[in-house]
Amino acid sequence: MSVTHDTIELSIGGMTCASCANRIERKLNKLDGVTATVNYATEKAQVSFPEGIAPEELVAEVEKAGYSAELPRPPQAEGAPEEPRDELKPLRDRLILSVVLSVPVIAMAMIPALQFTYWQWLSLTLAAPVVLYAGWPFHKAAWTNLRHGAATMDTLVSIGTLAAFGWSLWALFFGTAGVPGMTHPFEFTIARTDGSGNIYLEAAAGVTAFILAGRYFEARSKRRAGAALRALLELGAKDVELTDGRRVPVDQLKVGDLFVVRPGEKIATDGVVHEGTSAVDASMVTGESVPVEVGAGDRVVGATVNAGGRLIVKAERIGQDTQLAQMAKLVEQAQTGKAQVQRLADRISGVFVPIVIGLAVATLGFWLGTGEGASAAFTAAVAVLIIACPCALGLATPTALLVGTGRGAQMGILIKGPEVLESTRAIDTIVLDKTGTVTEGKMTLTDVHVAEGENRDEVLRLAGALEHASEHPIAQAIAKAAQSDATVEDFANVEGLGVQGIVDGHAVLVGRPRLLAEWSQHLPEDLAGKLADEQAAGRTAVAVGWDGKARAVLVVADVVKPTSKEAIQRLRALGLTPVLLTGDNEAVAKTVAAEVGIDQVIAEVLPADKVDVVKRLQGEGKTVAMVGDGVNDAAALAQADLGLAMGTGTDVAIEAADLTLVRGDLRVAADAIRLSRRTLSTIKSNLFWAFAYNVAALPLAALGLLNPMIAGAAMAFSSVFVVTNSLRLRRFS
Repeated sequence: MSVTHDTIELSIGGMTCASCANRIERKLNKLDGVTATVNYATEKAQVSFPEGIAPEELVAEVEKAGYSAELPRPPQAEGAPEEPRDELKPLRDRLILSVVLSVPVIAMAMIPALQFTYWQWLSLTLAAPVVLYAGWPFHKAAWTNLRHGAATMDTLVSIGTLAAFGWSLWALFFGTAGVPGMTHPFEFTIARTDGSGNIYLEAAAGVTAFILAGRYFEARSKRRAGAALRALLELGAKDVELTDGRRVPVDQLKVGDLFVVRPGEKIATDGVVHEGTSAVDASMVTGESVPVEVGAGDRVVGATVNAGGRLIVKAERIGQDTQLAQMAKLVEQAQTGKAQVQRLADRISGVFVPIVIGLAVATLGFWLGTGEGASAAFTAAVAVLIIACPCALGLATPTALLVGTGRGAQMGILIKGPEVLESTRAIDTIVLDKTGTVTEGKMTLTDVHVAEGENRDEVLRLAGALEHASEHPIAQAIAKAAQSDATVEDFANVEGLGVQGIVDGHAVLVGRPRLLAEWSQHLPEDLAGKLADEQAAGRTAVAVGWDGKARAVLVVADVVKPTSKEAIQRLRALGLTPVLLTGDNEAVAKTVAAEVGIDQVIAEVLPADKVDVVKRLQGEGKTVAMVGDGVNDAAALAQADLGLAMGTGTDVAIEAADLTLVRGDLRVAADAIRLSRRTLSTIKSNLFWAFAYNVAALPLAALGLLNPMIAGAAMAFSSVFVVTNSLRLRRFS
């Protein structure tokens, strides 16, 4: 007998790194029949469970692991905009407090001139709230990790800061550090010192402040992960006019209701045209560059725009069943399923922490064993813990990110967060959406073929004037190119065929050849051949005739951006294989691909299938970047290992992507990948040096030769080095 499974999404709290996500995942997967994936970035768990298990049991299981979990809230509460602000506020408050209180503590410790008679007691007063209150998240996380036998960056920070603070308390109350007039001289002598006279409060407070700053910038970028879904659902129409004249909110619409869509309005929900004809701009959902002609009996999709006449539509799917809602679901699944790269600092800490603790214990044992006395032994052991706490480690990622993202912003590249950079290193395939990414995304007049003896300017003057009176996007492209000031009389829109009217005394027709044929204006053989060729290449061709004779064929297409060809060359130079992916027809796609130099083309693809194409490429072992600009690309952008959105595109695509290219120039995609790779290598060299200075000073600490000045200087110097190294990114071009 098969067991039915339910799926639920839990909101997880208290995770500090990717290893926390793995731990929760393992805990949930131990339950019978449960399959769970936990995403550290979105702080969500997707859990599939058999009907014998209550959702509350899943929450209890997560809580047993030392984290918090919440069941999904009713839909109304979701998307409340204040939630992200509230979640960042405690972290921001802790950061501000720690910076304000740490600066004087560090200044007094490093500058002897500021060490007045009781300076050490003021240092303690200022440092205590920083270490105990502002640093509380680190201590709490370290305790949770300790219960699970794991060590992360938090463990290192907590042990280092508490050791420095605890030793300083002992030195002040039981040693000689509390006596009036005690100073830390500005000298870098390497000699055995009596630890009871040393305080390390500046190390404890400084490390806490630095690492909180890193956490705050990271949390701020992480908070945006859920914004893509809010942006998607914002795209739909808010209210709708029923055929009886009432205007109601969209959520009150029922299946079978008839509603009115005027020119320029969004279609409220998925349905079937009941009455009227029009052109619908569905590029947002389908990626199709040419507006779709619809009439009675044709299906239309919610949130697309009515570009032509008045329509009456019968609602077919509402709420969660609409194509827009399904796309929102796809984006969410793609984001949740995305494997997050573990933070490098945590991976290093996992190895480094046990070594440091082992070294501290060995140092203590060695000095006690040699009969040096408890004070000297504890001084050396604590010095090991203090020097091992790498303050520069907290700066390594945020400073490089801050400079890298700042330089990116100047170049029109917006980088979302540290996880993005890891992805750029491994990318080998880049999937490019066609409409609005490789091409301009709007219709443009590209060619005018005239019959023998006709004047091109006269054709454009008369056709442009007539088309100026039409709302149709193809008509607007012709009107824009013609810039005609001729006057039009008796204008009429012939449904599904074109337009007609009197321009400067001429009876003009513009539209399908069938419209002209109805007036016995047949295209001469050469024009008919040109029209067939243009249509075969995927372009849109319209015929023009007046005064009883067919005179020209106008060609309209979505043209390739002038920079796209060069961009493809640059992407190839970075070792990437370009693939053109589009909802448009194959003829158009192949023409565009040939023009820019792309060999691989995947055409006539629906939004849901775009995700499948990305998954298929990933299944073949490729690491995939995706560049897109439309709502129809959002789910694929979220699914790809690296999503790049054109800033000229929709908010939804921008929210779902990892990188945004503000200018909409595809060449910037190559710059973005280069900048990301450079920023990542800077972070790695920062992490190396952050550890190197501390590791170099560890032997001094173990030998009991570390004075507070050297401890502070090693900390300060490694931080200065990391910041300077990061500032080199400002010269990236």
